[in-house]
Amino acid sequence: MTDRPHVLIVGAGIIGASIAWHLARAGARVTVLDAAEPGGLATRHSWAWINASWGNPEPYFRLRVRAMEEWHRLARDVPGLRVDWPGALFWELPPAQLERFRAQHAAWGYPIRAVGRDEIRRIEPHLASPPEMALHVAAEGVVGPLAAAQALLAAARGLGATVQGHTRVTSLTLSGGRMTGVETQNGRIDADRVVVAAGVGAAHLLATAGVHLPLLHAPAVVVASRPHAKRLTGMLVPPEMELRQTEEGRFLAVGGYDEADPDGAATAATLFATMQRMIATDEALRLDYHAVAYRPMPGDKFPAVGPAAGVDGLYAAVTHSGITLAPALGRFVAEEMLTGHRDALLDPYCLARFIPAEQGRAAE
Repeated sequence: MTDRPHVLIVGAGIIGASIAWHLARAGARVTVLDAAEPGGLATRHSWAWINASWGNPEPYFRLRVRAMEEWHRLARDVPGLRVDWPGALFWELPPAQLERFRAQHAAWGYPIRAVGRDEIRRIEPHLASPPEMALHVAAEGVVGPLAAAQALLAAARGLGATVQGHTRVTSLTLSGGRMTGVETQNGRIDADRVVVAAGVGAAHLLATAGVHLPLLHAPAVVVASRPHAKRLTGMLVPPEMELRQTEEGRFLAVGGYDEADPDGAATAATLFATMQRMIATDEALRLDYHAVAYRPMPGDKFPAVGPAAGVDGLYAAVTHSGITLAPALGRFVAEEMLTGHRDALLDPYCLARFIPAEQGRAAE
């Protein structure tokens, strides 16, 4: 291996793109492969909320807060990368639960506050029926997910990285317990180290090297309107959906998936009807498209980020909160791969926690 290791990244979504840019900036030789067009399937359909709000034991909250800080750095350092910070309103839970949530996060230092109906009207004047109470975090942000991934990939190319789409990786290749590269449908590509950031495809690829990573079946339905005059300032999280308006004017909503509605069409129609009732406007909203998005969610719903035990040179980075965590994970993964230093914020999220008990006993 040379002083400039060749790192091959499988997956060109927001996580793979961030890792690629951070590695290239640190001097590594980088190749990024994606089975489709670079930018990632899950990334394309992400609601793209940058936050430290929901589902947080405190260690995960701290990682997400750090990631929000890293987004500010990335916006300064990466040409063409735009991040907006319009804030979020959420009232997904009953008022008593919202208040407990607010108190907990406020005690952790998060700038979260309760707001009443009059202030909600000032924040979002085009809500048809504002709730009596909501939580507001002015510091939360949003990106155009595909544009952000593409900006990171373009910046990585500018630093010498190779980005290759429509190249499906079929397996990982090893020799003597060490990564040597990957097999693709077009043949083998050698590398000193490999990062699997392939989203929902990560489990299958890791298994070809004998590494176990359980992934949950976690689809969601995404609904988008045609472009419309600006009506929303920030992100909204009512009980029925997550809703925001994109830079080009589309209302973008994400809701739960029903297995009885496999293509999501009926769910999308319900979400869109709710969206129409929620927004006060003289111009009718028109449905543009819907999609079923499959989110890469490790088995315990927390990130799986780190080296694979027993396979030298193999690293994985798989998480559902890809948009929020991308800049921090890119920085931490690059540092760990090139220097051996692992940031303490990643300590709870190593791959070893998924080693089956019988395999762990056999290794002792």
